[in-house]
Amino acid sequence: MGSASGLAQGLSDAFRVLEPWQRGSGREPLTVARHVADLHDVIMASGSPGPPALVGESWGAMLALAYAAAHPGSVGPIALVGCGTFDTKARARIGEVLDERIDATLRQKLHDLAREFPNPQERLTKHYDLIKPFYSFDPVEEEDDNPPLDVRAHQETWDDMLRLQKEGIYPRAFAAIRSPVLMLHGTYDPHPGRMIRDSLVPYIPQIEYREWERCGHHPWKERAVRDEFFAVLREWLRIQGDANSGL
Repeated sequence: MGSASGLAQGLSDAFRVLEPWQRGSGREPLTVARHVADLHDVIMASGSPGPPALVGESWGAMLALAYAAAHPGSVGPIALVGCGTFDTKARARIGEVLDERIDATLRQKLHDLAREFPNPQERLTKHYDLIKPFYSFDPVEEEDDNPPLDVRAHQETWDDMLRLQKEGIYPRAFAAIRSPVLMLHGTYDPHPGRMIRDSLVPYIPQIEYREWERCGHHPWKERAVRDEFFAVLREWLRIQGDANSGL
């Protein structure tokens, strides 16, 4: 299971759900275009009677938008959960929020990682473990059986996304998206939801936005809002599916 397994499982009682796994690092550097092509292969092989809905979280939300921009006729409604950033101001705000939440002791631990973990794989994994609590408000405990982080795949993919943003391709390319889009966000999420929404609205004017208090980066794990989150998402997907005959 991947990082979005709980999200997929929470929708599986109402919809047929596929949780694609992202390609890992290999001989050629990974690019956004490579991931878009992989997702297209999955969708074409899925047997969906119509353009399927895409529900993406964090980087997966960014990939959903990239896919819909490249293949606007192949996708139905799009739900973005804890979407990633598309400009430097929003990314800077993530750093500011995390800095406000980290105390001096943890800051020193983070500083010491380079010395204690010379292996990049181990260092980034440990970094994520240390800051992970600051992405959640009051999470429900879930078994964490995610595969080890592929640092190289992460870095290659993110570097390409940053290149595309720097060159002005994203979010400008999202103007091609005709699907209804719903953005779901927690106010405690270090990702600044409203800032990210505002960066997308000029290109996706049909975007809807919903946020919750007492909610971090993974709404389906948050004790205070998980039931309402799933109720809102299921109902929106149902309505959009009825309207577009894609679900």
